[in-house]
Amino acid sequence: MASGARTALDLFTGTTRVAQAFKRHGAVVTAVDSARYAEVFAQCYVSTDAREVDDRELAAAIDHLNGLTGEEGYVTEVFCRQSRFFRPENGTRIDAIRRALDEDFANSPLFPILLTSLVEAADRVDSTTGVQMAYLKGWATRARKDLSLRIPELLVGSGAAIHGDALEQVRSGLLGGFDLVYLDPPYNRHRYTANYHVWETLVAWDAPEHYGLACKRTEVRDEPTSIFNRKREMPGALAEVVETVEADLVVLSYNDESWISRDQLVDMCKVRGEVRVLAFEQDRYVGARIGIHGPDGSRVGEVSHTRNLEYLVLAGDSTMLRCMGRAVAEANGRQLALDG
Repeated sequence: MASGARTALDLFTGTTRVAQAFKRHGAVVTAVDSARYAEVFAQCYVSTDAREVDDRELAAAIDHLNGLTGEEGYVTEVFCRQSRFFRPENGTRIDAIRRALDEDFANSPLFPILLTSLVEAADRVDSTTGVQMAYLKGWATRARKDLSLRIPELLVGSGAAIHGDALEQVRSGLLGGFDLVYLDPPYNRHRYTANYHVWETLVAWDAPEHYGLACKRTEVRDEPTSIFNRKREMPGALAEVVETVEADLVVLSYNDESWISRDQLVDMCKVRGEVRVLAFEQDRYVGARIGIHGPDGSRVGEVSHTRNLEYLVLAGDSTMLRCMGRAVAEANGRQLALDG
C-alpha cells in the first residue's frame, strides 16, 4: 500500500471489500462490524488463510451442496410466498443448503466459507435493486437464474474477524494498535441489518418474527438503533472513535449529502495530525437513480440528482499523506480535489 501500512483495522467492514483490498496488499487486517453477515464474510475473507484450506475438500463440499434437492422451509414461506425476494425454486434450495450447513459442517473450518458462498449465491438471484428494503414488482432478470454456489476467492494471509459495535470496541482498548484504520460509518438512519435483512436471517438461521411487506426481522424495528444511525449522537460518537482509536493513520470515508459537513470532518480529524481531503464524483446509490415510487410500484416522482461527492479524509503523518495523495492522483482520473 502507498501508506506503507502493514497492519490495518476496518472498523465498519460490511461486505469486507476494503478489508480484502488491504489483505491483498499484504496487510494483516482486523475487520469489525455489528452485523452477523459481516462477521461471516470477515471469517471467510479476512481471518481465513487460503494456504490452510484443503481445496479438494472445499470443492467437494460446494459440489455436494449444489446437488441437494430443494426442501421447503422458512425462506420458501417468508421470502418466496409472503414476499417475493426469490422464486420458490431457488427458495427451496436455499432452505435445503442452509439446513445442510448446520447438519454437516457446523464444526468445520469450512462453515463460514460455505455460508458466505450461499449468501452470495442468494444475492445473485434475488429480485431487488441491490438492497433488501423492498423487492421488485416483477421478477428481476437475475431472479430467473438458478441458484448456484461458487468457491469464494480466498486470500493468502492472516487476519481477525470481530463481531461488535465500533465505538464499544475502541473504548475497550482490546483491539490493539494499527498502522492504519479505515472508517466508513453509516451515512443516515438506515441500518445495514435492515438493508440486508435477508442475509442477516440466512446467517442467524433463527426463523425470526417479521413485519411489513419486505418481511424484515422485528429486531430491526424493535431494538435500539446503533448510535451511528442517530443524527444527533453520531457526530460525537465518530469524533470519539477518530480521537481514541490506536492507529498511526486515519482514513475516513464519507460523502457530501450526509450528516457531517466536509469542514466538520476536517476539524474532527485534526486531532490526528495533518489532514488532507480527497474528493471523487460518484453515481449515487441505485435507489436514487431509479426514481421515486409509491407502494403500488408506480413512479410518483423524480430524484433531484444522480451524482454526489465521496470524500476520503486522511489524517496522520504528513510524509505518509503526501505519498498516499500522489498515489491516488496517479491512479484515479476522477479525482476532483486534494486539499492540504
